[in-house]
Amino acid sequence: MIANTPQAPYYAVIFTSLRTKGDNDYNLTAEQMEDLAEKQDGFLGIESARSEVGITVSYWKSLEAIKEWKLQLDHTEAREKGRSTWYKQFKVRICKVERDYEFKK
Repeated sequence: MIANTPQAPYYAVIFTSLRTKGDNDYNLTAEQMEDLAEKQDGFLGIESARSEVGITVSYWKSLEAIKEWKLQLDHTEAREKGRSTWYKQFKVRICKVERDYEFKK
């Protein structure tokens, strides 16, 4: 599903990752984190895809909202498990969306 974001500007957090082998509760935790993020003030939406490289983009109203999400306790614990168990490598990019456009049939 494509996130229904508001008129720009807003912010995007792009999380790109390479996974380790095995699930190790990854999928359950990913669902829990998405549910939790949706309850955070300033959350606008999320999109995710995975083949060899996983890409998750979450959208936020402000840099402050992104910071609050980063500091959220359950998210902090999930990030720690990501480093120790789920990921071989990841990169986070935080961007300001200046303009967007779309096409729908």
